[in-house]
Amino acid sequence: MAKALIKLAYRQVIDALSTSDFEKKIFHTSYEEFLLKSQAYNMEGKFKTFDQIKANDGRANSLHYKLAIAVTHFIDALGNQIPELEDQLGNPVKFEVPEFKLLASDLTNKMAHEIAITYVTGELTLVTIINNYLVLACGDQRENSGPANTFTIKIQPNLAIVQFEEAQIIV
Repeated sequence: MAKALIKLAYRQVIDALSTSDFEKKIFHTSYEEFLLKSQAYNMEGKFKTFDQIKANDGRANSLHYKLAIAVTHFIDALGNQIPELEDQLGNPVKFEVPEFKLLASDLTNKMAHEIAITYVTGELTLVTIINNYLVLACGDQRENSGPANTFTIKIQPNLAIVQFEEAQIIV
């Protein structure tokens, strides 16, 4: 297999059943922020869910951004390490960019609140794929003809290749 330059994304969905301290903080803080910030798009209190509020006022899509600001300090505290994702030796996988999205919420039912954080890695070189495992190297190693330091990640739910650039093969 020719080496390819890729970026991975790992999506973490957080809801009322989430159990880690990080997830609980994100859940509670983002819900409280939803209750506060959604008022601007629902002045008369006619609507109860995020979907209803968005359908009534398209500006409510800015709640994704506004809630993300409220939880940024929790995400920053991760030190760019993706929660729940490790290589085969138990080492954390690093991310460069977190993307926050409000999936659903309800002003009258906190249990309906659900958000997702998608962690996007920096550039990685896909060295090869062995069964359900990606063998990767940090940075762009496509031109490197010598040995590279690699790590292995199992292909799993919520993990995706979101950028792919195949090596140019010159004959």
